[in-house]
Amino acid sequence: QVQLVESGGGLVQPGGSLRLSCAASGSIFSINSMGWYRQAPGKQRDLVARITTGGFTNYADSVKGRFTISRDNAKNTMYLQMNSLKPEDTAVYYCNANLKTGAFRPANDYWGQGTQVTVSS
Repeated sequence: QVQLVESGGGLVQPGGSLRLSCAASGSIFSINSMGWYRQAPGKQRDLVARITTGGFTNYADSVKGRFTISRDNAKNTMYLQMNSLKPEDTAVYYCNANLKTGAFRPANDYWGQGTQVTVSS
């Protein structure tokens, strides 16, 4: 059994900052990549940023230069530093991990329960 637990969401004013964390635990053999996705009301879930075990990253154009994804492989934990937040960043942010639970098992995607980020004055 695998669990992904997000934390760090909340209410922040435009221009402010938040740091999200995602901790993966359970029967984890290896993690390939991890990522943050977000879903605003009435919209689809979209990629925000992803990071591989080797540290390669990619970002949605809308967050480049403002958000930074990082990862502590030893702790199976991922972070998202969000700066210069805008009202359009308001969404539920979900943690995703593509991982294996055994050496000879295929990799699968796992999701956290989501954390609300609201940017409003």
